[in-house]
Amino acid sequence: MTDRGRIELRLRDPEFTLDVGFMLRSGITILFGPSGAGKSTLLDCIAGLRLLDEGRIEVSGVVFFEHASAINRSVQRRRVGYVFQELALFPHLSVEQNITYGIVSLPKNVRRERVDRIVEAMRISHLRRRRPAEISGGEARRVALARSLVTDPRILLLDEPLAGLDIPTRSKIVDDLRAWNELHRIPILYVTHQRDEVFALGERVLLMDQGRIVADGAPHEVMAAAQNLTAAQLGGFENVFEAVVQSMNPARGTMTCGLSGIEIETPLFHVEGGQRVQIGIRAGDVLVAAVEPVGLSARNILRGRIVNLAERDMIVAARVACGVEVEVHLTLAARDALDLTPGREVWLVVKTHSIHVAAKDRRG
Repeated sequence: MTDRGRIELRLRDPEFTLDVGFMLRSGITILFGPSGAGKSTLLDCIAGLRLLDEGRIEVSGVVFFEHASAINRSVQRRRVGYVFQELALFPHLSVEQNITYGIVSLPKNVRRERVDRIVEAMRISHLRRRRPAEISGGEARRVALARSLVTDPRILLLDEPLAGLDIPTRSKIVDDLRAWNELHRIPILYVTHQRDEVFALGERVLLMDQGRIVADGAPHEVMAAAQNLTAAQLGGFENVFEAVVQSMNPARGTMTCGLSGIEIETPLFHVEGGQRVQIGIRAGDVLVAAVEPVGLSARNILRGRIVNLAERDMIVAARVACGVEVEVHLTLAARDALDLTPGREVWLVVKTHSIHVAAKDRRG
């Protein structure tokens, strides 16, 4: 990735301060961190939607904001592509009209050429005449991306644009976005809360916490620096356990933690052996096998027994005892296919990088 500018800014709010500085590079940079860390606020500042107290924002040789020189380009003059999780497609317009909306001031032949190129790049040529209500969620996200990219932006800001999509659909969309950016080489800042997206999408990751960037580097390096996050930020995890670090394996980017007589392999965490940490595992990230699995890439295979099963709308919440009690979320079909009942012996499968590691809250 090549450097394409610099972000240095400070925003003071009665309840929150954003204070960041980093080089802006071409390619996809992931912004990762807990809710409230300042990720979306940072994107709003770059786009010109928030008034800054001080700093400088330069993208591809163009100064968007410089407090010392009283420069503050308007949103329209910054040429920023911004895709929100909500997408905000116009329901009364066709796909083609939605995409064209931001370039209506261009000559007709230029508009036509740009739209033709972007609908082909985003694989949505066949949707041009349809309206948003007539297309799938994945197709709607492709349209939202196309609407931003057709404006020829200097930078693309993505605020959890693929939330709610399955992994294969997300991967296909990102592959097409990467292919588009191979030709244009603009910086793309991508906000996510999902660890799997960090490893799948990012060439570079910025870890944010409390309005500051606390780590910057390759995905495995940054996720290993997660001790900057506190145990309190595991609030969104159904399973949170206190564990003791038993061994480190920097060459593999992992470490082994012990808890209640079992061992768990987790992402590497910059601590010492014997130190206590907390690990969080989402119920939806745990697989259940009715027979002992073999030949898997997953490092954590735990033998246990079902304590109880509870139906919650279309999800079954199972509690499995395997040294600790782990909550697992299953579909009704999976429960029936595996003939899962209380007392049944099962095996839990947990991928190493689906485990979140956090330090004790050092701020008390």
